[in-house]
Amino acid sequence: MASNLKELYVSTVAPALMKKFGYKSVMQIPKIDKVVINVGAGEAKENAKVIDAIMTDLAAITGQKPVVCRAKKSVANFKLREGMPIGVKVTLRSENMYEFLDRLFNVAFPRVRDFRGINGNSFDGRGNYSTGIKEQLIFPEIEYDKIDKVRGMDINIITTAKTDEEAKALLELMGAPFAK
Repeated sequence: MASNLKELYVSTVAPALMKKFGYKSVMQIPKIDKVVINVGAGEAKENAKVIDAIMTDLAAITGQKPVVCRAKKSVANFKLREGMPIGVKVTLRSENMYEFLDRLFNVAFPRVRDFRGINGNSFDGRGNYSTGIKEQLIFPEIEYDKIDKVRGMDINIITTAKTDEEAKALLELMGAPFAK
């Protein structure tokens, strides 16, 4: 299943991008470099079990072991000390990345209530796309009865594209459901 999106890229997306933007070399064609999924957990400073629950959910969604993110500086106003766990992240590359994107575009996003498409303006100016999800329940791997709290997550898609226009064309051809 993971290779479906990769095969789509090689057979359809790359030639279409090469024709549209007039690249001279195959190496100029933008591709997806990695996908980073991040869950911030501010409540983790009071309850250490929160991080474990988030790690279990992220591991089920991505099929890869998450990494705990720790505070770099102490902030008195937030009652935060340096080294405290404040979030969890997963970086996906190659096969895992394509499989996750396939499930995100074709299974998870359509399960969102009143879904009309993802925002086409969430590019950073350098060809990377970021979006947020309000609840982890849209993924079929998560069972409603087993979660302790509904949490959101940030999904960042890092591409080798130089401009937002190239990156948007790449993601559209890969099947990203942009709002019309």
